[in-house]
Amino acid sequence: MKLKRNLVLLPAILVLLITGCGDVEKGNASTSTASAGLKAAEETAEGAEPNTTFEPKRDYKQNNNQKREQNCSYAIIEWVDILMINDIKYERNYEGTQEVKADQIGKKVGEVAYMLNDNACSGHITVNGDAAFLPVGTEIYELKGYRPEFRVVANHSIYEVSDNPQAQTIGDLLDIGGKISKVSIESGNDGSWIRDFDPEAAKVFEEELLSIRASDFKEIYAVTSRTKNEWRIFLRVHLQDGTSLRMVFYPEANAIHPGGFGTEKLKEIILSQKFADGK
Repeated sequence: MKLKRNLVLLPAILVLLITGCGDVEKGNASTSTASAGLKAAEETAEGAEPNTTFEPKRDYKQNNNQKREQNCSYAIIEWVDILMINDIKYERNYEGTQEVKADQIGKKVGEVAYMLNDNACSGHITVNGDAAFLPVGTEIYELKGYRPEFRVVANHSIYEVSDNPQAQTIGDLLDIGGKISKVSIESGNDGSWIRDFDPEAAKVFEEELLSIRASDFKEIYAVTSRTKNEWRIFLRVHLQDGTSLRMVFYPEANAIHPGGFGTEKLKEIILSQKFADGK
């Protein structure tokens, strides 16, 4: 998913006149400083989720009062299509899914209490019940065949986990064990197909991936941003129901997102498939 966000800033002379919008680096929107905005842009360029701070116990009604209490008139925010329930943050999977049919929808697991778009400031703290673009009252359901900690359905679209603080391993984070049909390598430029993993390599990839410790993007980015000569391999994991998810592997840091830090065997498998044709 290549979802983007940014903050259009006023010239420096006008920034001095701004009051409000609170602290920086507290929400899913870009912050009100150039340096924080640059960091957000770098994170987006990495093909991964923005920096986010969670405060699950804060009541959504406090969020509803936020815009009235703070001056957001100078901030133009482009939100990532996210929602958060049960302390888990999800992002809409645009590229690897289709509209969910009625017979695929399970029981209700929550509903939207606050829409961020046109309401929240750039310093907004994500809490349970928040959604970027879904209207208040939108119901959230399980997706049959998957744990709700991995995927949920809202407005007939699939939202996929981007951060779950309770997940200990990638197997906890991503409910894909025994459901992978193939793994492929994609172009980082246009997402076009390059090649599929050999079947045996795909099997080892799954085994190694699901056993590693789960890490959030901030932890991964802290390492990849300091790694010299870092580059990326874009993977697509195809599931048996016809859906898929994109993953990004950082060879120098031996990190994969969404996910964590890989084993040497996982790195070896990915690199062997990347260069299987000698390229």
